[in-house]
Amino acid sequence: MANFRRKRSHLKLPIWTTVVLATLNITLMVVLIVQLARHNLWLGLILVSIALAISLFGISFYSFLTIKEIQLNRRQSNFVDSVTHELKTPIAALRLYLDTLVMRDIGPAERREFYETMGTELERLDRLINQLLEVGRLDAIGTQTEPENVDLRKLLKSHAELACRHHKRLLDEVFTFDVAALKIHSRRMLLDMVFGNLIDNAVKYGGDPPKVHVTALARGRDRILVRIRDHGAGIPVDQRARIFRLFFRGSDELQRTRKGTGLGLYIVRTLVGIMKGKIVVTDGPDDVGSVFEVVLPVTFAAAESEAVSEKSGV
Repeated sequence: MANFRRKRSHLKLPIWTTVVLATLNITLMVVLIVQLARHNLWLGLILVSIALAISLFGISFYSFLTIKEIQLNRRQSNFVDSVTHELKTPIAALRLYLDTLVMRDIGPAERREFYETMGTELERLDRLINQLLEVGRLDAIGTQTEPENVDLRKLLKSHAELACRHHKRLLDEVFTFDVAALKIHSRRMLLDMVFGNLIDNAVKYGGDPPKVHVTALARGRDRILVRIRDHGAGIPVDQRARIFRLFFRGSDELQRTRKGTGLGLYIVRTLVGIMKGKIVVTDGPDDVGSVFEVVLPVTFAAAESEAVSEKSGV
């Protein structure tokens, strides 16, 4: 709470500085304008008016840049805190289980449970490190990987299984699917990163207990539409553009109650742009939860192209 108050106080300084400087500027200019008007000095009046406009614009623009810089620093600070916590948590868990295995003689069942938990924590650590590395090489990922035939249904379900294992949930209790049997020719790594992040977020923020519905279908001859709907608290309208920014994690309450780094949706938006696609977020049915809708241009695998055309009514 103290940290939050300190961050708010940092914003007050440029805001109040702008107000004071703008007020003094306007007051001085009004006095000058009145004096010039009384003496019919119209050229001076025009020049003073132009100077007023330029001065107010300069003050406002400087304050805008200052506030933007403060907000970026805040997001970066939150990011560092989040990454530190995300790294320490699996490392601490692995250390605890390893120490237990060394110091105690436990039974086969308990030992197997320990190994499974340690494997899950290693997956979590590996996912975080890969995510951090991916941010710095997103453009390279988009050009260096080669397209291949991808079974979209298998890809989406595999990421659903991974997300459930990560969040310790059962697949059948969380997910429902309405996914057409589509085989597409695209870059698998990009699809993995886009839908892996979206599906993991859907489970993380999908309510308690989480409920997620995944829909995928062909749209015409050269596009696919994938919708991922959760039953969580939803995303306020004023945050729907900002959630795709680097380091952005929503409200302070969200940062307190959910783990994360603020990188996932930035990666998703960047890669969807590289693939010449589009992503939007809307409210779920009856204003429950959120729906992430991704439209991607693709080439359907040769064996599937005729069937896809018939299903899409083209």
